[in-house]
Amino acid sequence: MNAPLTRILYVEDEPDIQMIARLALETLGGFTLEVCSSGKEALAKITAFQPQLILLDVMMPGMDGPTTLSKLRELPAFSTTPTIFMTAKVQPGEVMGYKQIGAVDVIPKPFDPMTLSNQVLEIWAHCHG
Repeated sequence: MNAPLTRILYVEDEPDIQMIARLALETLGGFTLEVCSSGKEALAKITAFQPQLILLDVMMPGMDGPTTLSKLRELPAFSTTPTIFMTAKVQPGEVMGYKQIGAVDVIPKPFDPMTLSNQVLEIWAHCHG
């Protein structure tokens, strides 16, 4: 039996989207969230937080989502942590590309705050099914 999902590392540079996702995931979903505004911040915080799942924006200044994922994968403790990209770039070829670099799934933006927690749980269940 796998542990229930409780800890999510969320990487998003847009404060408004951070706030909506925090409400959706913490208040509605009951998850513990570590919110990071950049890939660099995610790399700095991930070891102390020990997330079970990573939600990652694709388009960010500095280090984008795919680059952040490859850097996180270099850390042995997080080489297989399920990662979901959250992005407006969801053409089939783009989604396939995200999965080829190690994402388990993609949640399109704009996301529905009322269903975001359930989407995350469904993907989590699929990863651990």
